Amino acid sequence: MYEDSWYNFVPEVNKPQASAAPTGHRRKESTLLQQPNGITGDNAASQKPLAIVDDAEEDNGPPEPTVPRRAASYSDLKRSEPKQAVSKKTTRQDRAWEALLIRHDSTYIDDLSNDISILDTFDDELLEASQDSYLLYHDQLLLTERHLDGLIDDANITLELLTKLSLSFQSVDDQTSTFQAQCEELLTEQHRLEKLSGEVENDLRYYAYLETASRRLNAPGASRLVDDSSFADMMEEIDSCISFMTFHENYRERDSYLARYNALLAKALHLLDVGFTSQLEKVSSDISRQISSSKTQSTWHALAYGRFEEMMMDSYSLVPNIQRIIETSYDQYGTRATGAVDTALYVNTANNLMRTYLTTRDRDLKQLTQHDISEYQKEAKELSVETASRNFIKQVFERVQNEGALFNKVFNMNLVWNTAPESAFQVAKDIQTTMAHPANMTPLATQLQAVLQPAELKSLCNVVGWIAGEYSILEADEDETELAKKLREYAARLLVDHLWPFTDTAFETEVTKAITKAAMDDSSLKIGPVVDGIAWSNAYPVTKKAIELLSMFDQAMPKERSTKNSPVIFKIVRETIQVLQRAEARIRSLKLATDADLFTVKNLLILKNELVSLEIGDIRSNKPASMQHFTQIWETLSPQNLAGFIGSMLPSRLWGGTTGVTAQTLTVEDMSEQLDELLRQSIYAFTKRWGALVSETRSGKGKGKQESDVEGDLDDLLRTAFSGQPEVMAKLKEAIEMNAAAQSESKITKK
Repeated sequence: MYEDSWYNFVPEVNKPQASAAPTGHRRKESTLLQQPNGITGDNAASQKPLAIVDDAEEDNGPPEPTVPRRAASYSDLKRSEPKQAVSKKTTRQDRAWEALLIRHDSTYIDDLSNDISILDTFDDELLEASQDSYLLYHDQLLLTERHLDGLIDDANITLELLTKLSLSFQSVDDQTSTFQAQCEELLTEQHRLEKLSGEVENDLRYYAYLETASRRLNAPGASRLVDDSSFADMMEEIDSCISFMTFHENYRERDSYLARYNALLAKALHLLDVGFTSQLEKVSSDISRQISSSKTQSTWHALAYGRFEEMMMDSYSLVPNIQRIIETSYDQYGTRATGAVDTALYVNTANNLMRTYLTTRDRDLKQLTQHDISEYQKEAKELSVETASRNFIKQVFERVQNEGALFNKVFNMNLVWNTAPESAFQVAKDIQTTMAHPANMTPLATQLQAVLQPAELKSLCNVVGWIAGEYSILEADEDETELAKKLREYAARLLVDHLWPFTDTAFETEVTKAITKAAMDDSSLKIGPVVDGIAWSNAYPVTKKAIELLSMFDQAMPKERSTKNSPVIFKIVRETIQVLQRAEARIRSLKLATDADLFTVKNLLILKNELVSLEIGDIRSNKPASMQHFTQIWETLSPQNLAGFIGSMLPSRLWGGTTGVTAQTLTVEDMSEQLDELLRQSIYAFTKRWGALVSETRSGKGKGKQESDVEGDLDDLLRTAFSGQPEVMAKLKEAIEMNAAAQSESKITKK
């Protein structure tokens, strides 16, 4: 508030310096008597004669002012002020005079009186001299007081000013609060109006775009729009307008605008369809001409795929616009999309585009297709059916893969297998073509079936088994390439949709011809000796044929298709059992030397053992394929321990409760159980009859035959039927022995 120069008027009081050599015992000097120059009052009196006080030139005024140290605060200012001691001048003088009156002689007293009178003349000067320091401090205090009074006055003025400003600000705030509220209301209203105007403008845009779209689509050169990038933007705008009109039913003239926008959409899609067809025809005519003039397959392949792709992509925006329509109708895997409002128009256009494309491609590649078919048929006649079929399948799969890649380039969509009727896969599958493509394996299957139909069943099984093994349709690998995945998919669809049903039909035909309608030769109704240790070598011819068919079917089909409920396996087993039952009846009717029960047991065991060996039907086993499966079969046939049941009195309790199973009652669901039941019946009949013979010979009623004779005949019979199979013979003998013991015990009990 004040400049520093103002403080120069205030003298700075220096602290007194202590005397270098104090004299005698003296009272402590008061700091109030210190002089500005540092000399105390007593020292000044002793060092300076009193005569100087009377000097006329002495200036009795206050000393030159000095600047004292500025106080940092009010407390520091208070500490810097000198203390004002109470003067006791009179008392000290009286004591001084009393000290001078020590001497009592008259001379001394007179001299003393004279001195006192002289001292009285200097009393005022001494008093004034002694008060110099007090006057100096007094002046300093006055200056400080005036300075502090000024500060207080300034502070009070400042406080009053701040109070006025605060009151003014409060008044302004009170006045502006209402103004601020009004401004906020105005801003809110402005935002509402802006939003409303924006909505109105946005809604009007859907009405105003009708004129723009109509003018562009009805212009003379509108067909050129399909090859321009603005065509996709126009389609987007039309879609948004149709969507807006669809969801705002209460808007003015909504129905009229919606109908007109739909008409514009149909017109735009028609222009795209026409433009794509025109481009295809242009490319197709050029490709067909070049293929016709070429003779080598490498040139055909380069023209049909490389050159065709290059020419189709040689456009500005036609293919991207086509892909935009496809994306609106289907996703990248051919599943129906639901993005557009009127999806039916887009889907119909997309289907027409795919139909036009595939039809055109089939026409362009007809020469190549016919050449491949001719070569396949020629190789099948000259070389072998199997080799020709394998080469043809590999070649067609390569063509299908190339067609799929080209289709993806044009439409940005993969024709992945899909059973949904509305999928792109099913749409492409229904398009009739002579060439095979990713959605249609029928042309390939038709040519294979035409060549394999007259061939042997063995060749058909080898080809079908090779396809399943070559492309591993049941062993997908996570690290396999995209090409391997595609080929596996093609092979699976070829087998599932075509070749497996075709193979099943071929097997059923063979079963009917070789088993069901096989002529029954009476000379074959016997059990001959085993040849070369092969268990089924002395089986009935029909049983041998059944084993051959079962083995071929197992090689051609994966286990998942032949292990359970296979109609082919069921038909083979059922027709074989039916023939064996007829043969058994024939043996009994002709009373041939062949044991009818053992004949049935022998052939049924061979059939059952083959099913167990191949693990087909609904049989599971990890043992090697041979007649040692009889142990497992025997345990399966006996519902519990055989010895515990042989002693039973009732046959039904020996082999289970079900009886009377025939080929006519056999069903595919429980084929294995019913085959076991037929074995139980035959084994029980055989062991019961021979057990009775053994029991009669032991009781002496053997009609002239000894027990050794019966056992010898039984050994010869079993050795002929089951040569090299001692386990089977031992089990049957054990069952006969237990049956004989049970019958003997039963007779004794009855007696």
